[in-house]
Amino acid sequence: MPVTYPKKLSNNLSAREVMDQVVQKRDVQMLFLNSYRFNEQRSCSELTNLIEFLDGEPAELVRDLSHHVNDEARHAVWLTDLLVELGEPIGNPPTSSYIDELNRLLDKNESTLRKEDGIVAALASINATEKRGCQTFSAHIHALKKAPPTEENQKIRSTLERILPEEASHVRWGNRWLSRIARQSPAHRQRVDEAKHRYSLIEHAAYAAGMDITAGAELRRLANLVDIANTIPAWQRPAYLLERLPQTLLAPDLQKSRFLAARRVWQEKPELFFDTFVPMFLSGLQGRAPGRN
Repeated sequence: MPVTYPKKLSNNLSAREVMDQVVQKRDVQMLFLNSYRFNEQRSCSELTNLIEFLDGEPAELVRDLSHHVNDEARHAVWLTDLLVELGEPIGNPPTSSYIDELNRLLDKNESTLRKEDGIVAALASINATEKRGCQTFSAHIHALKKAPPTEENQKIRSTLERILPEEASHVRWGNRWLSRIARQSPAHRQRVDEAKHRYSLIEHAAYAAGMDITAGAELRRLANLVDIANTIPAWQRPAYLLERLPQTLLAPDLQKSRFLAARRVWQEKPELFFDTFVPMFLSGLQGRAPGRN
């Protein structure tokens, strides 16, 4: 069974390179911490919906998911306590969240899947997002180890180091369940492999949507959307694409993110707006083809 890993962004920046920049600016690091808090909190709701979909069967999976909800809630509490202690707001993110984008990219027809297929889809989706969480927390911790050892940075690092082992255990748990299903038959293995591929594409597209605000991001989102559509049956692709094309190309959340980033730079250091922000924004027009790594 193939192993999938989170991909780099279209500008070829690794997670560690991104986090090396994040920890240098306090306001940006706080935004990231609050997004972690929000995603952990929201995942409790998503996992609860899955438990209700399963309706008690299989009991072992429902039990595991209940423990998973407990872990995610605990992570949200730790991050909430951290932000409050640091005097930071804990409101909803100002733009569309990672999980919101994941849900937008999911095929609503999956709600009609038979239970067995729904379980495979859910496990593949959880596995992809947990791998991203491990990559992100690991990179953030690595960056903090190189950053000035301030009391605040030490508190942030300590919190993330409490969360990371549990995130890693979630990845191992998902791998075990998917492997167990794949071993049942060649057809099951094919179903699992297809789901892992599809949800790795969806997860990457959702992550990239929240990180890429440079010029041409709309076209990269479109390329990612087409890649995802190519993993579903041909007769379902037109409806899937047409439903998501307007928001992908107009991307109101992207425009808001661009505005907030530009305003932040202008208010803090106006002299850097044209020297740093504008070249960074235009860099999206250079290099690789949209959406390809």
